[in-house]
Parts: sequence; C-alpha cells; structure tokens
Amino acid sequence: MFDTEYRPLKIAVLDLNAGHPNQGMRCIREVVHRWAAEKNVDILYDVFDVRVKNEIPDLSYDIYISSGGPGDPLSTRFDDWDIQWNRWLGDVVRWNNNPDNTIKKFVFLICHSFQLAARYFNAGLICKRKSTSFGTFPVHILPEAVEDPVFRNLKNPFYAVDSRDFQLIQPNIELLHDMGAYITCIEKERPHVPYERAVMGIRFSDYIFGTQFHPEADAEGMSQHFQEPQKRETVIQNHGPEKLARMLEHLNDPDKIHWTNKNLIPNFLNEAYNHLGVEAAVAST
Repeated sequence: MFDTEYRPLKIAVLDLNAGHPNQGMRCIREVVHRWAAEKNVDILYDVFDVRVKNEIPDLSYDIYISSGGPGDPLSTRFDDWDIQWNRWLGDVVRWNNNPDNTIKKFVFLICHSFQLAARYFNAGLICKRKSTSFGTFPVHILPEAVEDPVFRNLKNPFYAVDSRDFQLIQPNIELLHDMGAYITCIEKERPHVPYERAVMGIRFSDYIFGTQFHPEADAEGMSQHFQEPQKRETVIQNHGPEKLARMLEHLNDPDKIHWTNKNLIPNFLNEAYNHLGVEAAVAST
C-alpha cells in the first residue's frame, strides 16, 4: 500500500465558497480526517481559497477535492480565479493522459465544481433551474454505474443533500462516451412536473469523479441550514410543509444522508488510495 514511512498522502481541497459562510468545508475536513484515522493513513491536508485569494494547488498532490460554492457557473469564465481553476483541471487531465505518469491524480468535484467541470468538458447544457433545489432528495444510480466503486454500500436510490440554482441537463452522451466518461446518477423522478431530470453525477475518467449534490453534507450542517427561515421557506414553497417535515426526519435516519456521508467520498478515497499504493509499489520496483 501507499508508503507513509517516506511521506504523507497529500490532499488538496479547493475552496470555491467565495468567502461565504458554509458547512461544506467543515464536512469535507471531517470526512477526510475520519477516513484517514480509520485507514491509519498519515495525510497532509491543505486548503486553497480559489475565489477570494486566487489560490490553486500545484501537481504535487495525490488527491484533490474541489468544493461547492455560490453563483452562476456560466458567468465567471473570464474571472481570474475561474481561468486558473480551469487551467488546473486541464493540467490534471494532461497529467493523467500521459502514459509516462503511472501514478495518477485523483479529483472529486462537488456541485459548483462539478458544473464548472461539465462546462470544461462540454458535458451538456448548464442552465438555471426554475426554482432553487434545497434539501434531502433521492438520487438514482444508472445501470452502468451500479458497480462503480464510489457507490459501494449505497442503496439505489440513495439520499443526498442538494443545494443549487443551476443544473446540468441534456447531456452530450456521444461526447462523454468518446472521452471514456459516463453518467452515474440522475435526480429523482418528478412525474407531476414537465421538467427534465438533471444529471447528478459523472465519472469523467477513471480518476475524476463529480457529483452535482453534496455527498459531504451531514445532519449537523443540514440542521443549521433548516434553522434559517429563508431555507425553510424555500423548501415549503417548492415542495410543501409535509416535504420539509420528511426532510427533517431524514436527518435522524442512519440510512439517509448519514449513510451517504459515511460512504461515498470515503469510497472515492479508498479507490484513490488503492491505486496509489499499487502504482507506487510498481514504480519503485
């Protein structure tokens, strides 16, 4: 396995929250450190403030997690931070595509970062939703992704936290196929409304995985969100008071978002760790 005798596993977290108070960064930190403690892995954990300080990690890291964040993923393409972020993603893609680089770079993209990556890869149509999606919802795994290791131990559908004003729809299936990517999951079916189901996850490559929801979210963070009158009113207006009551019940259900928090990103970290261990051993022989 990965030889921590010589150096720790290097994990870079790209903070796209633009300085806004949020629970996501706490959740990511807790998920990663809990995983490292359970695996008995020594890690170096660095956070880069992408949108406020224009900070971008170099390619010395093993694993990258790029967070969610506020705003329109289409309107910032000429901002310095957006240009730098896309340059970083392109550098990672080129690194992984180089056959001389046997030890690959693993990337997990969350919500806003997922939308930026979908824009980068031209994965489909990114547009504004008719209304804000906020709360806990079922996510449906597609047949081609049922065996994906990131979804190991998850039910189909599983529950996840959704918080977004934009969405990816009308995916470019042929383009994704040609680049070796595939859609992993889609949002819940809503037969009572005439809207397309949004793409909720894509495996862009063997090493780059993204979700349009928040797999890092936990009950503590969501409880704080639901205490905000505006958040509660958003759910009531879009889904009704009964749905809000069910969402609050989900926070105490160990099979809902707690299970997703416990498994999804840790599954990705396991996949990366296993690759790094095997490839590092091969490279050293």
